[in-house]
Amino acid sequence: TTTLSIAASEKAIADAGIAPEDIDLIIVATLTPDGIMPNTACKVQAAIGATNAMCYEINAACSGYMYGLQTAHAFLSSGMIRYALVVGAETLSKIMDWSDRGTCVLFGDGAGAAVLGQAEEGIICIEGGADGTKGSVLTCGNNPLKNPYVDTPATSQYVYMDGQEVFRFAVRKIPEIVNGLLKKSELKMEDLDLVLLHQANKRIIQSAAKRLGADEAMFPMNLDRYGNTSAASVAILLDEVHKNGQIKAGDTIALAGFGGGLT
Repeated sequence: TTTLSIAASEKAIADAGIAPEDIDLIIVATLTPDGIMPNTACKVQAAIGATNAMCYEINAACSGYMYGLQTAHAFLSSGMIRYALVVGAETLSKIMDWSDRGTCVLFGDGAGAAVLGQAEEGIICIEGGADGTKGSVLTCGNNPLKNPYVDTPATSQYVYMDGQEVFRFAVRKIPEIVNGLLKKSELKMEDLDLVLLHQANKRIIQSAAKRLGADEAMFPMNLDRYGNTSAASVAILLDEVHKNGQIKAGDTIALAGFGGGLT
């Protein structure tokens, strides 16, 4: 995860045309860090020489990159910082049960990153949320708790997913959240140039397009090449549509993620 994060960060900084020392904040969104301490953002800072940045990581599963962008936006809007580096990175292959062929074949490893800076036009509005009551439909466990007072068994170290429940959540929530964004920003669906969704499932993306009454061509996909890369997926897709000319300065796009939590 660290290696992927560093590579993506170096490319993003080069694209932005700034020096690593200009970065004031590094956020890495991941549910698969290489260790608990130091956090992945600190490892990125050390590797790229962003000596002036504060660093931390967040875990909102597949929505993590969205949460990272929201957090950086808050810092930028307040005037506290000039530049933020937001990374989404996962090594999901290490938390897969490779005998569970219904789950392990869906996921991939990857990383994407972007530099955010202050601008007169940028993020127009944000819509977000979570439903912790349905958290049990997408889980990954942890180490056992063993101390002189408590002894509990380890939970599963592998991803468990109730695919049908996650599907139902996503096909309902994505149109709801995009419509919420449009209402807040006083825009219509036809005002958007692209909608970049978390790359979990082709049928979810197709269903979201249908429910929003939009052309499926507005919803680019790359999951056929990388699988579901969790917190990295929207970051990778954003970089791809930028590099291949699908978006340009002045375009209006919507980004949306959904994942464990449920977030």
